[in-house]
Amino acid sequence: MPNKKIAIISGASAGIGREFVLSVDRDYSLDEIWVIARREERLKELQDKCKNTVRPLPLDLLKDESIKEFSDLLETEKPEIELLVNAAGCGYFGKFEDLDMDKQIQSLKLNSVALTEICHIALPYMKKGSAIINLGSNSAWQPVPYMTVYGASKSYVLNFSRALGRELRSKGIKVVCVCPGWVKTEFQEIAGHDKYVKYVDKWFEPSEVADQALKDLETGKTVSILGSNVRRQVRLVKFAPTDFVMDTWYKQQKLEE
Repeated sequence: MPNKKIAIISGASAGIGREFVLSVDRDYSLDEIWVIARREERLKELQDKCKNTVRPLPLDLLKDESIKEFSDLLETEKPEIELLVNAAGCGYFGKFEDLDMDKQIQSLKLNSVALTEICHIALPYMKKGSAIINLGSNSAWQPVPYMTVYGASKSYVLNFSRALGRELRSKGIKVVCVCPGWVKTEFQEIAGHDKYVKYVDKWFEPSEVADQALKDLETGKTVSILGSNVRRQVRLVKFAPTDFVMDTWYKQQKLEE
């Protein structure tokens, strides 16, 4: 009996992760879509919205026991992973010295460490034609004051994804890092967005980000950037002095020195 073909999507209970579930369900024919998040009831709601079988995995990726449970499940069932989407993440806006250190460590672990662990655990079950999509951020391209830890964690995701994609090229496994601009999700409220961000050039919907990422995966791109304004900003940041970029951010957001 052939191994079941699956997709795995973390952060699936809300925001971009949830939209990835719906987009993958539309574009892929799979035996199962494994959806990971802490809120089991949110995951179960996806079962009625998808044509593919949805398998809820209520795991907290900040906990070592959840990582082990995920690893053990793969070892037991030995599925073929066609697509892995690492969309779980969190972040907090504010002065680094004022923010709760435990929350900052959680952000680092979820955005960077857990993502790395999931990739390493999943790779033995992937083969030629499989793909990994990692959720980065537009903040990955430059240091971002008042988003100090979050931005740095996403810079890691970008560089990790690019390097991993190069290593896996000979195996025919693609890796895409998604670097969206401002996206309307509950992340903004949790992160304290409104207190520190005064200027947003354009909001995008999470469904737009997921759809663009799957298109870019098919066309062989290693980085997915939605919106001409975001692509233009990325090009400018690559050539502008870092201090100038940070000073511009300060002025845009009317941040205090």
